[in-house]
Amino acid sequence: MNKTSPTLLAVMVIVVAALAAFPFVGEKFYVQLVSKVMIMAIFAMSLDLLVGFAGLVSLGHAAFFGLAGYVAALMSPQYEAGNFWTTLPAAMAACAAFALITGFLVLRTSGIYFIMVTLAFAQMLFFIFHDTALGGGSDGIYIYVKPEMMLGDIKLLDLENFNVFYWLVLGCLVAVYLLLRQLLRSNFGHALIGIKTNDHRMRALGFPTFRYKLAAYVMSGALAGLAGYLAALQFGFVNPEILSWHTSGNVLMMVILGGMGTLHGAVVGAFSFILLQEVLSNQAFFGSVAKHWQLTMGLFIIAVALFLPKGLAGLFSRRGEK
Repeated sequence: MNKTSPTLLAVMVIVVAALAAFPFVGEKFYVQLVSKVMIMAIFAMSLDLLVGFAGLVSLGHAAFFGLAGYVAALMSPQYEAGNFWTTLPAAMAACAAFALITGFLVLRTSGIYFIMVTLAFAQMLFFIFHDTALGGGSDGIYIYVKPEMMLGDIKLLDLENFNVFYWLVLGCLVAVYLLLRQLLRSNFGHALIGIKTNDHRMRALGFPTFRYKLAAYVMSGALAGLAGYLAALQFGFVNPEILSWHTSGNVLMMVILGGMGTLHGAVVGAFSFILLQEVLSNQAFFGSVAKHWQLTMGLFIIAVALFLPKGLAGLFSRRGEK
């Protein structure tokens, strides 16, 4: 993974500073919208670790996103605040465990077979929560009170305050980016890129490629769980739809739109996808045409794929930067 250019680094610092200051000037609706976008950016980065760096195209990534949300909901008392320090690790651990178990099976396949098996496992979870009383069936579960972040008797953060929650999400976004950036610059990251380029050659050189891919799969699942946990807290509600293939397809579109194999591209893709969706579906701007926003969005994504093979992030970075 090449070093980030000074220009790109400066842009990132400015963007993070602007995001940190946004709650001071933005209305509640827009603050919550940007919180949603940043959560999806974390989700997109977790998938980009698989797609962009390990060459594993998954269509079942929503399994981890939704599972974490359900763990958060099931562990939260109905009308009382839960414990942030127990619910978050439990949600991420459940996703990591699910990734570890399923990874032993799905990683024995490749190409279209890998895509279909990941989709199959996600659909299994979908029907478990949809067709049983475990997660409230098709009605889902409400989280009436956000968990408390306590240190002894001291409340560190009031997550019921939407500005405080926004800053928590921003902190998680920056932390995930820095974690993955450092990971991909390590020997592990270089090995992943080598496996993506030529799996057979890496095995011939003595690399245990299955273990590397499994480690990446588990880490990707845990980080997707972080995004799912934050999404459940923000909306105070989870239902089986967050486990559906539509969710997996949307996050894959974000990665493609922003640029695969670039962490900042995943963030750009998430912001572009969701904000464009909000604009195109706004009837105040487009009238009755807004009802068909999916068509316009599809045409835009096709245009990006045709004319910007490196995604939107390719407009702002030099060749090979991550």
